[in-house]
Amino acid sequence: MLRTAVIFGGLALALLVPTGLIVQEERVLRSGQVVLLELAPVDPRSLLQGDYMILDYAISQARRGDTDTLPPDGRLVLKLDADGVGTFARYDAPETPLAPGEVKLRYRVRAGRFQLGAESFFFQEGHADRYEGARYGELRVADDGDSVLVGLRDAQRQPLGR
Repeated sequence: MLRTAVIFGGLALALLVPTGLIVQEERVLRSGQVVLLELAPVDPRSLLQGDYMILDYAISQARRGDTDTLPPDGRLVLKLDADGVGTFARYDAPETPLAPGEVKLRYRVRAGRFQLGAESFFFQEGHADRYEGARYGELRVADDGDSVLVGLRDAQRQPLGR
């Protein structure tokens, strides 16, 4: 009897954890604000995984010198221009409220790298030419700074691959 309860408890936990993560991502997609981040160029090919683009954001490259003094997880504040393109304003401090046109974005420091969420964008094999002109990553950002990559945009900020 105890063994059966442990098995069903483990199964329930194994199902609830992924479901919770999916619900959280869907919340960001549904209610998050659109933010564009300028991309840094990288190689879009992986022989084992198929076609994809490794994303490196211009903000990440500019902040790499800060990784030694930052906590491993935190939030930065972006200032959005009229087109929704975010530029670094400051690191978030709880006592400093957001000004109009600012949003929080969660960051992580891993192995000396400054990461802003999605670090790769997968696309259907053979469609790499559709994404060659990518200059911006399109993210949906929730009020708490969590983000989901929803697409790529060209230099004129037009969606690619749709």
